[in-house]
Amino acid sequence: MIRPVLNRRSFVTLAGAGTAAALGIPAYLPRIGEAADALKIGLLEPYTGVYAGPAENETAGYQMAADAWNKRGGVMGRKVELVKEDEQNDPGVAAQKARKLVNQDKVVALCGTVSSGVSLSVAGVSNSLGTLFMDSGGHSDDVTGKSCHWNVFRTCHSTWMETHATGYSLAKRFGKRWFMITPDYAYGHALETGFKDVLGRIGGEIVGNELTPLGTTDFSSYLTKIDAAKPTLVLVLVQGDDYTNCLKQMNQFGLLKKYAVGGPQVELEPLYGLPPEAREGYWGVEWYYKSEKTLGKNNKLATDFVAESTKRFGKPPTARNCFGYVTLDRLLTAMAEAKTTDPVKLARAIENVRFKSIFNGTAYYRKEDHQLMWPMWVAKIRPNGTPGDKFDLFDVTDIQAPEAVEQSIADKEKVCKLGYT
Repeated sequence: MIRPVLNRRSFVTLAGAGTAAALGIPAYLPRIGEAADALKIGLLEPYTGVYAGPAENETAGYQMAADAWNKRGGVMGRKVELVKEDEQNDPGVAAQKARKLVNQDKVVALCGTVSSGVSLSVAGVSNSLGTLFMDSGGHSDDVTGKSCHWNVFRTCHSTWMETHATGYSLAKRFGKRWFMITPDYAYGHALETGFKDVLGRIGGEIVGNELTPLGTTDFSSYLTKIDAAKPTLVLVLVQGDDYTNCLKQMNQFGLLKKYAVGGPQVELEPLYGLPPEAREGYWGVEWYYKSEKTLGKNNKLATDFVAESTKRFGKPPTARNCFGYVTLDRLLTAMAEAKTTDPVKLARAIENVRFKSIFNGTAYYRKEDHQLMWPMWVAKIRPNGTPGDKFDLFDVTDIQAPEAVEQSIADKEKVCKLGYT
């Protein structure tokens, strides 16, 4: 059904003037001759549970991208509208919500997810529905590996990229006897595989690997095994609230003073929940708001994004904000340039197109597996921030080019068959 054109007064009344003003969302005004039906994008995020913080920040990035396009007049004369669902960090729930978004809400594409298990679930459902899915936050190699699909793209780094960007650096700094705290689902298992590959190449040993259920609050039974294993490095692979709980307890047990600690990635969201004395180690970083190594030099796109996000939300953006913004911006760019929402045509329009964005250098979604190829970084934690900026917790030390840390095209083609029809 075609909706009547809204003037500014009626739009603000319907949307809620207080909410729009509070979020800094510009009112969208359809132009004369412009189609009034919205361009709906389905957004699946875990707004409750262990990954709620990253989900909220990804959503903020998506909203900023939608607002930017709407301020310019929308896409193909249509206002961009995000239709949000809480997938509750549950693959089964996510599958149901994905079908609802496509079949009932009539979204033209799906985006989002944080947990790799959910990402894989939505990827399978979206493929069966013939709907484009942009995975902004689920890292498991399988998304762009053995479970890849022609209609699925991934923005965040693969677990292979994370482990190979950090593994060699950590081994050089701390030695090759590693004890791992690993989340017991797709993401954690993929990280384990990646780190084993690194150690296999350089001749190291995993002296302990504790598999922990998602949502673990008490890590004591796992941490008490570290002393007996005598590692040179404790690798913490858990994320979100689990990361916060694990590091707090490592600090309480005195382990952070006895052992080096690090991991494939750390995000600002869980770090903010830690006391300064528990902020320790070297970690992979997927983007950072305050480093020339991650933003590039004189990158106006990046500096404007950081400034606007900080003004709107009262704190600087995280990598999750970056994921959401870049994902939706590239999807809408493809729609605008290809002048279509047809999923096959959009997939072809996204593949291998190099673009500049809010990070250092150019990037592209690789044609062979649909993985976004952009750098990974390594950072040392700065526990107390810097004068005047309590949020500035990373000292970025290394930059790794994507082609140096991701599996080669030849290796990926052995396992990834996109299956265009």
